[in-house]
Formats: sequence, C-alpha cells, structure tokens
Amino acid sequence: MTLVTGLASVVLSPGEPCDPSPFLREKKSKKYLGLQDALAVVSAGRALAAAGLAASPPGERTGLYLAVGYIPFLERDIAPVLEGSLDERGDFSPARFGAEGYTRAHPLLAFRCLPNMPAYHVAANFGIEGPYAVLYPSAGQLYVALEEAALALDRGEVDVALVVGVAHQRNYLVEHHMRRIDDPVPADRLLDASATVVLERADHAARRGARALGELASVEVAYAPFDPLARAPAKRETVAVAGASAAPVEGGAELGPASPLVALARAWEGGAVEVVHRLEGRDGITAESRWIRRAS
Repeated sequence: MTLVTGLASVVLSPGEPCDPSPFLREKKSKKYLGLQDALAVVSAGRALAAAGLAASPPGERTGLYLAVGYIPFLERDIAPVLEGSLDERGDFSPARFGAEGYTRAHPLLAFRCLPNMPAYHVAANFGIEGPYAVLYPSAGQLYVALEEAALALDRGEVDVALVVGVAHQRNYLVEHHMRRIDDPVPADRLLDASATVVLERADHAARRGARALGELASVEVAYAPFDPLARAPAKRETVAVAGASAAPVEGGAELGPASPLVALARAWEGGAVEVVHRLEGRDGITAESRWIRRAS
C-alpha cells in the first residue's frame, strides 16, 4: 500500500512573490534560486513538515521524482543576448551569438532557469540522497514521475518518495510558446504553481508512527504516438470527487506539471474523500490517478 503522509501546494496570484528563505539551509543561497526553484522548495518543505519529516534529513532511502514546466525566461534577460547576436542586417547570427551575445547574459541566469535546478535545491536543502528523476515539461510527465515513484516504493528501492510538480509560466518565453501552440493558452490563464506529495511505504510509516493523510489507490499512464507535424492532441484535464461530476482543474487555469497534485490538494482541503484525476495531454500521454483520503 502506498500511503500519502504529506501534501502541499502553492499557486501564486499574478505578481505574488514566493519566499523560500524559511526552508534554506544557507540563507545566502537565495540569490541562486529562480521562481521555479523557490516554488519547488516551498511546496516540498511544507509537504515534508506535514509528513513529520522536516526535523532530520530523509537520507538515502528517500527518492525525488520531479516534473518541471517549460524553461522560463524574462524579456529583460533575453533582450541583451539577442541584441548582441544580430548581424549588420539585423538578422540572428550564430557566430555573433557565440562570440558576444551569450556573454551578455547575467552569470546567474542558468542557475535560475535550468530544469534540473529545482531538483537540486530540493535535494540539497532537505537532505534527500536517494534515487531521483527529473522530467519535462507537462502534466503528463508529472504522471510519469508519479508512476516511477510508486514503482520504486513497490520494489523496495525507497521508503519515502517526494513527487514534485512545478511551473514558472508567467514570463516572456513561456507565454510566447503558449501563444504559438495548437489551441493557444492566453497569458491570463497561465499561473505559477508547485505541489508536492510525500508517498511512503506503509511499513515504514508504521515504524515511525506517521499519520497517513490518505493513500494512492491507483495510477495508470499510457502513451499514444502522434504525428508531430500534424495537429497536437487537445489537452483535457479534470478532477472528480465522489458524488460529483468531473470539473476542469482550477477552473481551466494552466498549471503545467503542478496541476494534478494541486487538484488533489484542493479537493482534500475541501473535504473530498475519493478523488479521481484524469488527463489527456498535448504530448500524447493519457493518465488517471485515484486517491483516498483518510479521516483526520
């Protein structure tokens, strides 16, 4: 049995900050965190606290399975790089980019936007030393991470697994991308969000006297190949609670890889007992998970 011992979500309003300082081992390291890193650290820290695992490093028997959204980039950061990469006619020049353009980027920029950095900051600040996986960039990939975590627990490779979904979407690069895809997503539907669920083997939770919030009853993931030059599949994502019809996640807002776990957290906060989340992704991934909340 795969138990849920911790769960937390963070969904930011436009312009709302996210301060990871309370969870950082070294407060000075805050300058290295981009928004997606901060979101992942905050949701992971809150979930670990809910699971009673915040006091000591989880160590080698804890795995980290993370899905991060599209690479974020602010226009003010990319403008100098582009300016230094144009030739005399105003066209992009790879040679200019290699000689000058890339040197105009802020030296800390790579730390703040690379997809593997949220995993590093979560692992480093909470002492997670077990197996890990970093997936990119969709809610479907969150399901792949969730499935891998559940399998690792079933195989006895880990006792605890953190599954994290995070997306920094209200920025120039992601907004530009989401305008260009099939079935475009308006910028006002994009939200910055992260959510973390702590999954645990039942025997391990019992040994340490942990209180289970609920359980992961089932997870199914499938993939249907499609022609990448043709129209991409439409995305459909719903959450259903016992006795009610399925409804769009967050009222139709786009939360990237965070959305399945945000939907679970919101449903459990609202008192739902059985929650079924279903996804048909733009990348051909279809998935479903069923969660059962235990009485508090």
